[in-house]
Amino acid sequence: MCKHITNVQVSIRSACCRKWFDCADCHKESEDHPLKKTMEMIFACKKCKKVFRKDTSNMEESDEYCPYCDNHFIIEAVTAAQKRSLVLEFESDDPNFIRDERCKPRSGPSFI
Repeated sequence: MCKHITNVQVSIRSACCRKWFDCADCHKESEDHPLKKTMEMIFACKKCKKVFRKDTSNMEESDEYCPYCDNHFIIEAVTAAQKRSLVLEFESDDPNFIRDERCKPRSGPSFI
């Protein structure tokens, strides 16, 4: 599970060491060599668990989906820092925010 991007849809097999990673930062942290760039990438869908290849030199909109289950895997990444800021933003004291008064007020920030 990737600690850098919280909404990862596929794992990517690196061309240099042939290991599976969720993002380039995961490869950077665990390996001592740079990530080899290639135009043909091997993906493993996290929804249906099937492996497929994509040629990234001529990607089209239809190539953004898993060929087996139609899971949209090229989406805007949500990092752990962005997720934390969303939780803090949700707990804001905005006067337009409708708060459920039946719940007891919490002390300190809460994280989901």
